Amino acid sequence: MNLFRQINQTVADVVAQPALNSVLILAARILMAAIFISAGVSKLGDGYAGTAGYMESMGLPGALLPLVILLEIGGGLALVAGFQTRLAALALAVFSIVSGVIFHGGADQMQQIMFMKNLAMAGGLLAFTVFGGGRLSLDGETR
Repeated sequence: MNLFRQINQTVADVVAQPALNSVLILAARILMAAIFISAGVSKLGDGYAGTAGYMESMGLPGALLPLVILLEIGGGLALVAGFQTRLAALALAVFSIVSGVIFHGGADQMQQIMFMKNLAMAGGLLAFTVFGGGRLSLDGETR
């Protein structure tokens, strides 16, 4: 157990260095935002009608799709830039949970994996809600 504590403390000391810490938080924001931006972009053009139809088949009005696209692309870009990071992250976390329940609540294994992916993303987004965007963000937070 002592070995693991020492390793954990070493990792904590290394990532606590301001320059490395800032880069890691930026990388985390970019990686988290990538799925939302790409999903939003994929719904534009040829993907629009199919996505609207899928939403309607799940009992949601297809008219909500522009809001979904705006949230995915806008929220993702806000997360990358670190602009209103806490608000963007919270909105995307709620969206991830709600869309997971609605669209991935099926019993088959793939739907369960997708549901758990949404929950994992929500967990990471909630961490941004708590800790903010870091130094390399438009918010410029240092907590």
